[in-house]
Amino acid sequence: MKKTLMSFALFAASLTTVAQDGGIHIIPEPVKVTSGKGQFILGKKPVIAYADEKLKNSAAFLTDYLEKNYGVSADAQKGGAGKKILLSLDPTLQQDGEYRFVSDAKSVTIKGKDPAGVFYGIQTFIQLLPVEKGAALVIPAAQVEDYPRFAYRGMHLDVGRHFFSVDFVKKYIDYIALHKMNYFHWHLTEDQGWRIEIKKYPKLTEVGGFRNGTIIGRYPGTGNDNQRYGGYYTQDEIREVVRYAAARHITIIPEIELPGHALAALTSYPELGCTGGPYAVAQTWGVFDDVFCAGKESTFTFLQNVLDEVITLFPSTYIHIGGDECPKKRWETCPDCQKRIKDENLKDEHELQSYFIRRIEKHLNSKGRQIIGWDEILEGGLAPNATVMSWRGEKGGIEAAKQKHKVIMTPNSHCYIDHSQSKKEDSVTIGGYLPLEKVYGYDPLPAALTAEEAQYVLGAQGNVWTEYMRYPSKVEYMIFPRMSALAEALWSPKAAKSWEKFNQKLPAMYKRYDLWQSDYSKAYKNGEQWVK
Repeated sequence: MKKTLMSFALFAASLTTVAQDGGIHIIPEPVKVTSGKGQFILGKKPVIAYADEKLKNSAAFLTDYLEKNYGVSADAQKGGAGKKILLSLDPTLQQDGEYRFVSDAKSVTIKGKDPAGVFYGIQTFIQLLPVEKGAALVIPAAQVEDYPRFAYRGMHLDVGRHFFSVDFVKKYIDYIALHKMNYFHWHLTEDQGWRIEIKKYPKLTEVGGFRNGTIIGRYPGTGNDNQRYGGYYTQDEIREVVRYAAARHITIIPEIELPGHALAALTSYPELGCTGGPYAVAQTWGVFDDVFCAGKESTFTFLQNVLDEVITLFPSTYIHIGGDECPKKRWETCPDCQKRIKDENLKDEHELQSYFIRRIEKHLNSKGRQIIGWDEILEGGLAPNATVMSWRGEKGGIEAAKQKHKVIMTPNSHCYIDHSQSKKEDSVTIGGYLPLEKVYGYDPLPAALTAEEAQYVLGAQGNVWTEYMRYPSKVEYMIFPRMSALAEALWSPKAAKSWEKFNQKLPAMYKRYDLWQSDYSKAYKNGEQWVK
C-alpha cells in the first residue's frame, strides 16, 4: 500500500463536499457529483476507446457488461472515432484510484490517476445506465470527482464449510468489482474441507477435500444427511481465478488456516497432529481440539511446503494464515509441544502459538510476503511484521494499531454478513442480528486511536462464513444489500454519506440486482428496517 492512501483515510474523513447530483444515484456515493444538461445516447454499437494498453481490460469489462446485461455489442478499440466512450490516464490526479467522469450529449470521458481509477469510473458509468427493462440506453449528463476513502475495501468468502464453483467465485469477484472494492479474501482451508490443490500433498484434496456427511439445521443439528460432500480447486483453476480478479483490479488474499481449523489436513496426514489420530473431516460446525502439532518439525516442513506452492499461485503481498480459535488442549498434554515450550523458553501454550506464527511469518517474509492473521495472533506476542484482522470487535485492531501494526477492521458486530438480516429470522443463520443500517453506519476508524495511530488502519471487509449457505443463491441473499452498504462505508467520505439518501438509492439498486439475476433480501424493502 502506498503511504499516501494509508494516511488519506484521515484526510478524507474530515473532507466536506456538497454534491449537487440532481437525483443521480450512485453506490458508493462519490466525493462530488454535479448534474449537467442533456444525455448521452449509447446507440446500437457504441465505441469504447482506450488511450493506453493498460486500459484494455477495463474496456473489455465494460463491453462484456453491456453485452450480458443489455444485449449491446460495443466495440472496444485503441483510439476510435465518432460517438464514443473515452478511457485515459491522467497523471495530474492526486490519489490512487482517483478518477474524473464527464458525460454530455457527445461523449463520455473517464480519466483515472491509474488503471484502477479508470476501472472505478467505469463502475460509475454502469450505475448511470437505466435499470428498467426496455428503457432506452442513455445516461444523464454529469460530472463526477471521486476517489476512495480507504485503501483496503474487501469481501471474504468461506469455501471450506461449503464449496462453490469457479463460475460462482468469478461472479462473486464481479460483485466486488461492481462495488469499487479491491480485495477478495478467499478462505480455502477448514476443518470441514481443504479446497486448494497442493501437488506435494495430494491427499489434502483427495481425502481432506470431502466429508462423509453434514449436520441438518442449526448446530448442533437435528441429524446428519450422511451424504459425501466436497470439492476443491485445481491449481490451474486458481490461476484462472487470480487472472480474472486481476483484470478487475482485485487482489486475492488466500487463507491457509493454522495452527487450528486443521481437521481436514490432519485427516489427510494424521502424523501432523499431536495424537496421531485417527481423525475425520468435520461434519459439524464449531471449534475442534485437534490442531497442528507445534512440537514436531515435520509440521513446519509441511506448512512451509504448502505455503511455497500457495505463493506461486497468488501474487498478493499478503498471505492470510488464520491464527484464530486454536484450542490448547492437545498441546497441554503433548510431549512434543511441551518439549518445544521448554526448549524455546516459552511461558505457556499462548506463547507457543506466538512461536508457531512467528516461524511461519519468518518463512513467508523470506519469500517476500507478509502475513495477515485474525486478532488472536496478538496473544502471546505479535509477530514482527504481521497485519491484524480484527474480528472480535475492534479491541484487537486498536491494540495492534497502537503497536504500529497494520490493521484491517472486520468486527463481527458490523461486518459479519452471515448474521441474520431481520429480527425474526427468515432463514437459518449462525445467529446474531446485523441490520442494514448498522452496516452502513460503520466507521473503521475507532475514536480510541490518535490521528497517528489511525494511519495503520488500512480499511475493512465484510466476512461471509458459509456454515448455513450451501448454495450461491443463499450467499447472494445474505450479502445484498448489505454489501452495497459496506461499499459506501469504505469508499465515500464521511461528509458525503447519508443514511436517508442511501435508502433513496436502494430501489434502483434492487432493480440492478434483478438485472444481474442475483438473489437479495427484500426485508429492507417491506420490513421494519427500510425507513422509506
